[in-house]
Amino acid sequence: MIKIEDLQSSVHDALKYLKGRKGVVDAEVFASWNDLTTIRLNYTSDIPCNGIQEPKSLQSYGLGVLVTFKRGNRTEVGFGSVTNDLTRDGVSESLAKAKRNRLHDPDFKTLPDPLKAPTLQNYHDHNVMKISDGDTVDLGWRVLEGSLDTFNAGGYKKSIIIGGDVTILKERMAVKSTRGIDDFDETTSLAANITAMIENRNVKGTGRSLSTHLNTFQPEEAGREAAGSAIRTIGGECLKSGKYPVVFGKQPVADIASNLLIPSLKLTSVNASNTSFLRKLGQNISSRNLNIYDDGSLEGEVGSKKITCEGIPTGRTDLIANGILVGFLANSYFAKKFKNNIYHPIPRSGFRSSSLGRDYKIRAGISPTNVIIEGNNETTKEDLIHQIQDGVYIGRIWYTYPINGLAVGDFTSTIIADSFLIKDGKLCAPLKPNTIRINTNINNVLQNIIGITREKRSTSVWGSGAVIIAPEIAVNEVQLDTIASPIR
Repeated sequence: MIKIEDLQSSVHDALKYLKGRKGVVDAEVFASWNDLTTIRLNYTSDIPCNGIQEPKSLQSYGLGVLVTFKRGNRTEVGFGSVTNDLTRDGVSESLAKAKRNRLHDPDFKTLPDPLKAPTLQNYHDHNVMKISDGDTVDLGWRVLEGSLDTFNAGGYKKSIIIGGDVTILKERMAVKSTRGIDDFDETTSLAANITAMIENRNVKGTGRSLSTHLNTFQPEEAGREAAGSAIRTIGGECLKSGKYPVVFGKQPVADIASNLLIPSLKLTSVNASNTSFLRKLGQNISSRNLNIYDDGSLEGEVGSKKITCEGIPTGRTDLIANGILVGFLANSYFAKKFKNNIYHPIPRSGFRSSSLGRDYKIRAGISPTNVIIEGNNETTKEDLIHQIQDGVYIGRIWYTYPINGLAVGDFTSTIIADSFLIKDGKLCAPLKPNTIRINTNINNVLQNIIGITREKRSTSVWGSGAVIIAPEIAVNEVQLDTIASPIR
């Protein structure tokens, strides 16, 4: 484990070294240490198994330098990094790499400039940072016990499969630049994402739990939720293809937001003309009832950070307000490129995001933190379903992806669990999993919102470091297509 003091010392010494190098105009040094531990579950009731696989831990540390050079009357930018080395030799090697790949970018203005002081301080969990191997494995057993207790209480002991994982992410980083940025950050997060199946009934259920602190993390609840969901969906029915009023549950809302909506609300997508919201800033793009914003400064949320990987304090970035497109997620590069007399984006989303956390090996891109979806007029789940009368409640989807790029807005997704028919304003028969696909357009979804629930849940999507604080949303006229026949 690399101490935060070591990272701070390394960026301080590195910047001091870079300032004296010939041709260097400005420099930014970023150093990080990450630890990702995964406890995988693989329980099968009918085949001998260990239930919990051996935990896997991946660690990474190093530093990266972003440097501007003067060549004649042109400014050139280069980036280089080195792994497992925070010494002067590592800095020298990173600088050499930056020199080799430097280029002139006419859109580059300057390195990031400092803003106001961060609001979050000392918000990570020291207990997570020093968690023992035994306590780590125990988190996996708590999930398994929660699922099995629920299955057994429901009378199910055979044909059970429980899978998924518990992950623990620890991050430390420090950043310092010649522009006046000098800060550090430490974050911790825990997540359980569980799938439970009753194989001979052809049903599955899912459960989730997220936290930043060990004493509030409840992995057993994720196990119970997954098993309970599987039991509730026994005897699923199929559905004929057609357009239906739909209530999207919290997980589907988060999945659609992560894979379709948020990528279209980044300035990188605007720059590539790969968004259906191109040239729509200030225009109505959805129901007037919808508000969406990103806020990385929310205490207690898994996506929260004190600062970005560019050293900018996190905060709130409004994206959609009263149905009107009011902003985009930005890092420093694109904030400066797109700044004009009307629009002044603030770079609160500049992160070096990878599967291992904040990654010193890459330059800062644009990543969300905590995306909050809410309505001006919110209601309960029961009232929302009653308002639908006859339709479909979709509780779990996967393989959500755009068709023909983000700009078109078309997307598809498969309904896999936790879903029900709605009749006479109430949930009734469950849907058979993996037999129905959603085929619609993100603009149709936004424009046809019927209602939004008051209750929300912090939800993470596989492969994304962001958190979607998602409600349930009712949408009219959603195309659902049958893709498989019932298993006999």
